[in-house]
Amino acid sequence: QVQLVESGGGLVQAGGSLRLSCAASGRTFTSYVMGWFRQAPGKEREFVATISWGGRSTYYADSVKGRFTISRDNAKNTVYLQMNGLKPEDTAVYYCAANFAQYSTDASHYDSWGQGTQVTVSS
Repeated sequence: QVQLVESGGGLVQAGGSLRLSCAASGRTFTSYVMGWFRQAPGKEREFVATISWGGRSTYYADSVKGRFTISRDNAKNTVYLQMNGLKPEDTAVYYCAANFAQYSTDASHYDSWGQGTQVTVSS
């Protein structure tokens, strides 16, 4: 398995931006599809974005498309989530996840998870 540590969360006003980072250690980073998920209080964990092994393919939830950008730096073993135009409904704990087997939006396909980082967007 790979170990994941997120950072970059915080409190921001609506319309603002944050960049989340997820540092990976352990097995070869390029072996993993990486994803971001989030969970708001009282809600189920939901898919946000995913990026393929080499970074050429990305996919986003409709709710964040056009506002969020996922990227990865394989030399630094890090995946990023640039979040622009933040809305109060983006408030959640954001989790980084790694998937060894397939390019997927399904959380159950992800093998390793970080501890999460809180993002709070005030109106």
